Amino acid sequence: MNLLQSHDNNQLAEFEWLIGVDEAGRGCLAGPVTAGACLLGRTFFMSTEAIQLSAAINDSKQLSAQERTTQFDVIKSLRDQGLLDFEVASGSVEEIEALNILGATRLAMQRAIERLAARASSLELPSDAADGPLFQNTNRLCILVDGRPLKPFPYAHTGLVKGDGKSLAIAIASIAAKVLRDREMTEFAKVHPEYFFERHKGYGTALHRTALRKHGALTIHRKLFLQKILNNC
Repeated sequence: MNLLQSHDNNQLAEFEWLIGVDEAGRGCLAGPVTAGACLLGRTFFMSTEAIQLSAAINDSKQLSAQERTTQFDVIKSLRDQGLLDFEVASGSVEEIEALNILGATRLAMQRAIERLAARASSLELPSDAADGPLFQNTNRLCILVDGRPLKPFPYAHTGLVKGDGKSLAIAIASIAAKVLRDREMTEFAKVHPEYFFERHKGYGTALHRTALRKHGALTIHRKLFLQKILNNC
């Protein structure tokens, strides 16, 4: 096993199930913030094929766009074989405006986790009791979130800084979130080709900032993120 696989296999020596969670698009100027969640169980690490197929999965930021697509196909294949499950959910631009980016990110993560758990009939999400220990965990489920712990959040979890490079489940979540969000932004580009969303995916690149100064903001732009750019036009 590689380091990411070994990390999660060690977690599953204590827990029966592991959910890894990560986000994509938090620092963008446009589009939703997207969260991925991946569910792994002990049977995953009992499968030689699963170990072999997942060996090249890594933090999505360490992979090229083509490598992410290739690994996303591997992840879907593993899901189709019943060896893992994953889910992706978003916080909309309107929710980012209403809740700020942290609130919308937490909401996207909560949605992804809940949709994932809803498909696993025997899986009960551990509530995070305000006056109790971190894990109010009766069904031996560990939720790992990339970065620091989320506050507030309805489910007991552990924050793992740079977890997308340490945990296989978080890395899978990061790839799923990144690939599907990038595809959504590419669809936006077909409607508004003058903004080149297919190239920058909503991030604040020089190309994107130039398009904003020339054409102004769209409804998919995060208005609070644009104040300095548009005020300098």
